[in-house]
Parts: sequence; structure tokens; C-alpha cells
Amino acid sequence: MELIDIKGVGEKKLRYLNKLGIYTIKNFLEYYPYSYIDTTKFKKISEITNEGSYSYKLKIISVLENKKLKNIRITKFLAIDEEQNSCTIVYYNNYFITKTIKENEIYEMYGKAKFVGKTVEIQAPTLQSKSKFIGNILPQYHLTDGISNLDLMKFMKNLLDKGSIEETLPSYIIDKLNLISYEEAIKNIHFPKSNELLFKAKKRLAFDEIFYFQLLAMFMKKDNEKYLSFELLDETFEFIKSLPFELTDSQKKVLDDIFLDLKSKKQMNRLIQGDVGCGKTVIALIASFNVIKNGYQVAFMAPTEILAKQHFESSKKLFSKFGIRIKLLVGSLKAKEKLKINQEIENGEVDLVIGTHSLFQEKVIYSNLGLIITDEQHRFGVKQRLLLSKKSDNPDIMVMSATPIPRTVGLVMFCDLDISSIKEMPTGRGKIETYFVSENYEKRYMDFLKKEILKGRQAYIVCPLIDESDNLELQSVSNLYKKLKSKYLQNIEVAFIHGKMKPSEKDEIMKLFETGKVKILISTTVIEVGINVPNANIMVIYNAERFGLSQLHQLRGRIGRGQYDSYCILVSNKSGELLRRRMEIMCSSTDGFYISEQDFLLRGYGDVFGYRQSGEQNFKMVNFQNDFEVLKFSKMFVEKILKEDKNLQKAKNKIINQNLKTIVKSINSDIIMN
Repeated sequence: MELIDIKGVGEKKLRYLNKLGIYTIKNFLEYYPYSYIDTTKFKKISEITNEGSYSYKLKIISVLENKKLKNIRITKFLAIDEEQNSCTIVYYNNYFITKTIKENEIYEMYGKAKFVGKTVEIQAPTLQSKSKFIGNILPQYHLTDGISNLDLMKFMKNLLDKGSIEETLPSYIIDKLNLISYEEAIKNIHFPKSNELLFKAKKRLAFDEIFYFQLLAMFMKKDNEKYLSFELLDETFEFIKSLPFELTDSQKKVLDDIFLDLKSKKQMNRLIQGDVGCGKTVIALIASFNVIKNGYQVAFMAPTEILAKQHFESSKKLFSKFGIRIKLLVGSLKAKEKLKINQEIENGEVDLVIGTHSLFQEKVIYSNLGLIITDEQHRFGVKQRLLLSKKSDNPDIMVMSATPIPRTVGLVMFCDLDISSIKEMPTGRGKIETYFVSENYEKRYMDFLKKEILKGRQAYIVCPLIDESDNLELQSVSNLYKKLKSKYLQNIEVAFIHGKMKPSEKDEIMKLFETGKVKILISTTVIEVGINVPNANIMVIYNAERFGLSQLHQLRGRIGRGQYDSYCILVSNKSGELLRRRMEIMCSSTDGFYISEQDFLLRGYGDVFGYRQSGEQNFKMVNFQNDFEVLKFSKMFVEKILKEDKNLQKAKNKIINQNLKTIVKSINSDIIMN
């Protein structure tokens, strides 16, 4: 069955579904609601004591008003409930409502009640349709222009009424954990029959998500005779001695872990975590050096072109005397350039290739790939690592994250990875002071910023959105640039940058900032990773309440990279106890491990990893705080199943085998993230 076969979905609506990332029936079934509206309890007029949205059963008595004022048509009805108490119903610019609503008819409806004097007025209520939604718990979906919540509800109901949904787990797991069936879970996640069944549906779907995630991860870690083993070379230690700085004790300890992995006959699957600026990249380059000098290639993958280019430039400097051939492979290259680099990689004429998701592409064929490094691990995930690892026979895999991971999360989310932590920062860096202020203090902090600029320093100003939004009172890059430039920064070189710019435009602006020609860079979170300008010592972050603590810490990591004392100013006009606690944590600590743990406790893993800002959430249903017991059970089952039936050939695991194959197949056909 295809999406177009669902009753009501035509070519036009199909395009809108595609815009929401819905391309298949499976996509649609897994397009879970973000919230629910309970319309099961019908309110009488006498029961409405507070303004709010409710369900009603009302009899229409008459049309009170139907006229046009300026550009607005107002239509009002008089209605009564079963107790004969009256209210008014009002619609704006609904030209057909008088044909829909008939006098002396009783209607079920749902809408917002307001008090106009002593009269209850219900504003533009939704009437019960043939689908009979009102009187139930209704799903609320994320939308796009051209498709309404009612559209998605109707399409989903038509799909669920069409036929059965295949089970995804064997009965012995379902029975052991007392889970509801997959079909029942899907039906109740979209149209819950009760709050109890909604809870059970969430539990079941959360288990499915983490179970197959862990199973896939553990499959990647299975022992295999084809794993590579690398000799630890004297030349590698000569390279370490050539570095223009001394490694910290923490870096040396992590390097010992990596060397043991490289020498072993098992595949390396190691996560290197550490605070921004702790020196993870140089550790990765030392490992790369050893693998390359053993006669193998290395693929080094970064989440953004800016970061990829920075790794390219720094590796060229460090490897300049050692005859290592390095190429940069990113999406913005011309087709002719990509073709040439791809041929060189296939012919073994490249030792180290640094790039973004371009390294995944089918056209990229490696001659002898021995090591894969992915920077900012949480932006790729198991699926993307699997795609790249298939480019060779079980290459060693190293992943890095500047978002320190709470142990509880790491145990489950990174069950396929051994974890090493760099907890020591290099010497010779200035301290960072952090302050939380209201935007009412704008003149004071902008005057302070200008004083630092006059001393020769540079600054970042960060805001969360590119364009203005009617729904969110947030600063936009272009508007903030215009306002600050005209009000405070008339005689200072200012530029702005955001993710929707062409790579060439971003590169040009970043070069101007890195060379000091641009003094202030106004930006979205595109500067969150990979920007290294030691002269920049001021950061102002507008709408700080919109970011997770770990992302604020990542952003703050762009300053304090030189010898100068640095200052991070968090700006928000919001208030509240939770915001106060979060900002206190940021102002009192620069320890990324502590901040990450607090972020997790306060807001959950989605914000720890920045998924809510980036839209790259690995899980739709799992909540690490609420579902941790489920996650532990899942891990236990995965380990037990693979111990007893490592290739999933037993009859009782047939469903698991089939589903895992489907997941791997979908990964192979995935459109890789930008």
C-alpha cells in the first residue's frame, strides 16, 4: 500500500506529506503526535468558570449577527445547552458557516470559551464531522503550510481502518514485559481510547525504538575475523614529539586506550568525549597518522563544511613534514573536483580524506579504508556510521563528542561504544565569566562589548532564528544585525552568517572574521562547532531560554580559546524558576560534564544533544528520564538474545531478524542528512 492509496490523499496532499518527511506508510504510522487534546468531557455553560478550550453540546437558537466590518465578516449565533443556559458562538471570515449551522439543531463542538461581560462566548469552534472526532482524545501533529491537523487525523483514521498492522516483536518478549501489541500501540498513540492505553502505547513504542537501536548497534560490534590490527610505529611517537604543544595527562591516557584498540584484533568502536577545546582533534590525528603509516586510508567526517575545512587546514599544518596526502571532500565542491578526488581515493592516492556526509556517497570508493573518525557523534548516530563502515571490511571506528554524555545516557544510547573521556584542559587559556541579564540592559552590555573591541578583541552575537516568526518572539539574524548596527555599532565592522547561506558566502565571511577584518559576527548556531578564533573573547546570546544548557556551553566554547579573559552574556526577557536554575548553572560552572548532567536532569536527553534545536532527534518516543527502566530491560534482552542466537536464526527470533533486515535496508536507501 502507498500513501496515495489512503482515502483523501491526492497528489497535492501527498506533496505536503512529503514536506513533513512522510514518504511511506511506515513513515506515516511513525509520525507520532507531539501532544493531545482531551475532548471527552462535555462542558455545560454553568460549569465554565475559567476561560479555556472545552467540548460542548449546544442547540442553535438563532443567528444574532452576520455582517462585515471593514475587512472582517463577523457571524454570531445564540445557543443553549441542556440546562437552557445560553451562550454566543462567533466566527470570523467564515462565509459558509450559516449554510453549515442550522437553527434548532444540536451540535457537538470544541473551541475556546471567553467571557464577554457576563456572557460566555465560544470562538470559532470546530464542529463534529462525519469522522466523529469530538468526544475523544485528539492527536496534535506538527504541520506545514497546506495541510491541517484535521487532514492528518482523517488520513490516519482512514489508514488505520483499512487493515491490520504486522507485529514487530516475538511473543516471548511481549509476554515477559506485559506489553500491548504493536497494532494496539499504533492505534492508541494516534487515537487513544483512554489515558491508560496512551501510556501503554508510549511504553511499547519506546521499547521498540530502543530495542532495535541497540540491536543494530550491537550487531555493528560483533566479533569478526576480518577486523584490522595496526602495528604501533616509532614514527608515530616522532610525530607526537613534533607537535607544537605538550599533550595533557588526560590526552595521554585516552591515547593509550586508542593504541590498545588499534593493536588488538577486535574492531575499535570508541567514543572520545571531552569539553570544547580539550584537544580531541589532535588525538584523532595521532591515531590517523599511525593507521596511515601502516598503509591504510582514514576518513574523517565532520557535521558541517566549516568544521571539515578547519580540520583540513589544521591537519595539513601538522602533517606537512610527514608526506601524508590529504583531500577535502564536501558538498559545495564542483562536480569535476569531486570526480577527481573520488578517483584519487579509489586509486589509493589519498591517505586522509576529510569531509561531511559526502564521505557516505555511493560514488566514494575507498582503496584501503582502515579508520573512520566522526566528529560531533550525536549528529550522525548509528545509522550514518553503519553506512560509512560498509565502505570497507570492518574498519576501526572512532567518534568524538564535545557534549559530555551523562553515564545513564551513555550506557544505553552508546551501547556499541567504549567511552574515553578527556577531562583536562590545555594550559595558557584565559578564564570565561558568564552573566545572565534582561534585554533591558542592552545598552550596558553593548557598551562593554565595544570597549573590548577597541582593545583589539572580537565578538560573537548569537540568536536562534534566521527569520522573524509570528509565533515565537525571538530575534532574527537579519533584524538583529540591522538594529544593533544602526543603534550601537555604526563604526564597527559587523557581518552576519546563518545556515541557509551558500557555503561560499559563509566561507568568505568566516575568513574575514578569522583575519580580524570583521570585528563582530552575528550568527545562528552555525558557529556552535568548529570555529576557532582565539582573538574572540565576547559572546552575547539572545533568547538564551531557547537553548539547552549543553548547547549554550557549546556556543560559549567558541570564546576563551586564546590568552584573554572572556565574557559570555546570556540574554532573556523570560522569567521563571526553571529558567533561573538553568542560568545559575551556566553562570556558576564551565565544566561541560557537570553542565551536561544538569541539562539531562532538568530537560532530558533531547536538549543535552541539541536535537530539539537541530531537528535531528534519534528517537521519537524514548524519554531517557521516564523510560530508563524500559531501556535497561531492552539492553538486557538484546544481550541475552545475541548470546543465545548471535545470527538470529532461531524460529522464535524470526520477527526480530526480519525487522532488523528491514531497518538495514531502509538505512541503505536513506537520504543522508545535509
